[in-house]
Amino acid sequence: MKQFLVGAILLTAVTTGYGQCDKKTLLTASKTEHLAADSSVQRSDDGVITIEFDKTTFNVNPPNEDPLNGKVDSISCSWPIPYKEGKTRLKVTLTGPQGEIQHFTVTIEGKAGKVILNAVMDGQPDQRIRIIADKFGQKM
Repeated sequence: MKQFLVGAILLTAVTTGYGQCDKKTLLTASKTEHLAADSSVQRSDDGVITIEFDKTTFNVNPPNEDPLNGKVDSISCSWPIPYKEGKTRLKVTLTGPQGEIQHFTVTIEGKAGKVILNAVMDGQPDQRIRIIADKFGQKM
């Protein structure tokens, strides 16, 4: 009986942690930071940016710019406390308004109630983008 209870608790925890991963997620922030290799802020852009993604699509709507639409090439996701504590790592391919293609590794991590997105373009590891989410949750 004890083993059954432990198994049921673990299954519930895993289902809860991965349940978020199957949903369309929306991240909204009011600032985008461009970082150097030493994590110092090179430039900061104010304005609302939204990022919407699921297991197959990844779309970025920056302020005062054309949207970037893309696809998710791979994803790993584990959120023991949905939308609060956990981590998602994505490999994405974005297509710009003129058809230019860019490949990124995107990591979204939640710790202590704070969710931070870090993005690195393939081939440019010294230049990173950091976005601290104002809102992060399931898109309704």
